[in-house]
Amino acid sequence: LAEEGQYPENIAFYWQCTDIMWSDGEGMAQMMFLMGARPIWMDNGRVRGFDIIPLDELGRPRIDVTIRVSGITRDNFPSSIELMDEVVQAVGTLDEPPEQNFVRKHIIERLGCADPSSATPESYREASYRIFASMPGVYQAGTQLAVYASAWKDEKDLSDVFLYWNGYAYGRGVFGEPAHAALVNSLKTVELTFAKTVTDEYDLLGCCCYFGTHGGLINAARVVSGRDIKTYYGDTREQGEAAVRDLGSEIQRVVRTKLLNPRWIEGMKEHGYKGAGEISKRVGRVYGWDATSGEVEDWVFDDIARTFLMNDENRRFFEEENPYALEETARRLIEARVSPMSSQAL
Repeated sequence: LAEEGQYPENIAFYWQCTDIMWSDGEGMAQMMFLMGARPIWMDNGRVRGFDIIPLDELGRPRIDVTIRVSGITRDNFPSSIELMDEVVQAVGTLDEPPEQNFVRKHIIERLGCADPSSATPESYREASYRIFASMPGVYQAGTQLAVYASAWKDEKDLSDVFLYWNGYAYGRGVFGEPAHAALVNSLKTVELTFAKTVTDEYDLLGCCCYFGTHGGLINAARVVSGRDIKTYYGDTREQGEAAVRDLGSEIQRVVRTKLLNPRWIEGMKEHGYKGAGEISKRVGRVYGWDATSGEVEDWVFDDIARTFLMNDENRRFFEEENPYALEETARRLIEARVSPMSSQAL
């Protein structure tokens, strides 16, 4: 609102299981509140349903959401997914002006009719899909596989991979329904993406699934919508000190505090072959974020090269302990140099 002067109509979320297991559903509550709903709590601390917040109390439009759930969230917390879908269905059927209810607005646009009640139940259900993941039994976003295999040439290639792998809908009575067109239609109205950290036990470079899923979501939204998608990253590590920054700033924070931190590097060296491999993996994930989101500054790669390849002591460590990790690190840096996402691309 501060940057654009208006509310976004659709926010895309990467909903991980850590939101439920580690932070008591902060992200889930956030998505509900964006749509203008709040949980109803039982005396034992469990949620038994939700209330719709009236527009005059909400004081803003109901904001639509597009949710990519992780495979663990999908398989271990189906009741949470069903509850979120119920919120979407309830908000979408409210008799409110579309300019004050973006969920309803986008359902109407996808149906191509002013009165959603005239649509068939099947077409309405498809137009109301908001929760997506890979097909049942699959725990990949697909994008990271294409990045690691260098099997892409431009942003559309990665977008096609993401759409193919993640176009399956979930919700009340729906488990892995093929809905690739619904995912495309949902991404067309996305204006920003959001994810967050709740602990320093893990970070953006801790697993390829982060750039594969969230980064893949960013890239697909940009390609499908044809607009520059803003991407924010929340920080709720300390209660009472919640913060929101852009993804690029979060990547820089993680790179500075771990990957380029001399104390962290020395700790990795103590693990010899395994430590060198871990450093190499994190360099690969930095490149993965660059390939999918374009939010990695060039200086990050420059400093990685200076720290691990141009520093005699650190290079010697790689050569002695794990020359394959050194080779992979160098290869990813070269690939970053010629990547279409790089501002210095050849």
